[in-house]
Amino acid sequence: MKHVRLGRTGLQVSRLCLGTMTFGLQCEEKTSIAIMDRAAAGGVTFFDTADVYPLGGTGETVGRTEEIVGRWLRGRRSNFILATKCFGRSGPARWDQGNSRKHILDAVDASLRRLDTDYIDLYQLHGPDPETPIDETLRALEDVVRAGKVRYVGCSNFLAYQVARAIGRSEAMGVVRFDSVQPRYNLLFREIERELLPLCGEEGIGVIPYNPIAGGLLSGKHNPDAGPEEGSRFTLGTAAQRYQDRYWHEGMFETVDQIRPLAQEAGMTLPQLAVAWVLANPAITAPIIGASRPEQLEDTLKAADTPLAADLKQRLDDLTAVYRRGDAAR
Repeated sequence: MKHVRLGRTGLQVSRLCLGTMTFGLQCEEKTSIAIMDRAAAGGVTFFDTADVYPLGGTGETVGRTEEIVGRWLRGRRSNFILATKCFGRSGPARWDQGNSRKHILDAVDASLRRLDTDYIDLYQLHGPDPETPIDETLRALEDVVRAGKVRYVGCSNFLAYQVARAIGRSEAMGVVRFDSVQPRYNLLFREIERELLPLCGEEGIGVIPYNPIAGGLLSGKHNPDAGPEEGSRFTLGTAAQRYQDRYWHEGMFETVDQIRPLAQEAGMTLPQLAVAWVLANPAITAPIIGASRPEQLEDTLKAADTPLAADLKQRLDDLTAVYRRGDAAR
C-alpha cells in the first residue's frame, strides 16, 4: 500500500483510509474486528472514526465505535495513524455538542479514554458550529495539541469559505491550522470540485473524502423497484433517511446503469472503479473506504493498485458532470 503526505505536513498516511462508522450497529464487534484485520492485511494504516459513531445510532450507542477500535488497537497503536472527530451530540447536556472550548476539551478526553490511547494523530471538527466563534475553537485545538493529546487537526463537512476563514484566523492568531478536510465526494456528488478542492490545492490541505461509493449505491447492488435493502445504510436507524435523501433518486440509478458497462470494459467492479476514480483526482490524499463485512473490502482495496486510464477518467467525468452542480437534477 502506497503512503503519501497528509497535506503540507510530514505525516505519512496510507493511500486508503478505513472508515469505522459501521462498527457497533450495522456490524457487531466480531465482524468489526474482521474488517480491521482485513484492512490491516491489505496495508491500510490509517483509520478514521468519530465520538458519535456508530452511524445510525442513538444516544445509547454514542462512543461504541471508538471503544471497539480502541480494543483492537491494544498492543499495536504505534503501527497505525488514528483519526477521530467531535461536534455531534455526545451527551444529554446542552454543552455536549458543538465546537466550544468546553466541548472540545471534554470530547478529546472522552475519546482518549474510549480509544485507550494517550494521543490522537488527527483530530477533526465533524461540522461547523455557527454558535461558536472560530477563534475560540482554534484556540482550544491549539491547547490540545500543545498538551500532547492531539498531533494534527482538521475538519469535516466545512464549506470552502469556512475552511478559508479558519485558515486565515489561524495565521492571524499564530495557532494550529487545519491540515485536512473530510468532505463527501464520489461520482454522484462532485460539488467540492468547484471551490473546496482548488482551495486545498493552493493551501496544502489534505483531502480524505468519505462516501466514495455513495453509501453503497455505486456498488450496483441496489434495485430501485425493490426498495432499500435491509441492513444497508438506506435502512440504518437514524441515518436511513439521510442516505435516501442523498442517493436514492431515479437519475442516480440511471447514472449507475451507465457506469456499469464502463467498469466491465475496464475489467473492474463498480466499487473498484468508483474508488479508483476518486483516487485519480490529484487533490485527494486518501479516500475513506468502509464495509459491513470484511469481504466487501476486496474490491475497494484493489483500487489503490489500479491506476485509472486517462480516457476512462474523462468518460466518467463527462458522464457525471451534472453532479458538479449544487442544483444537479435528481
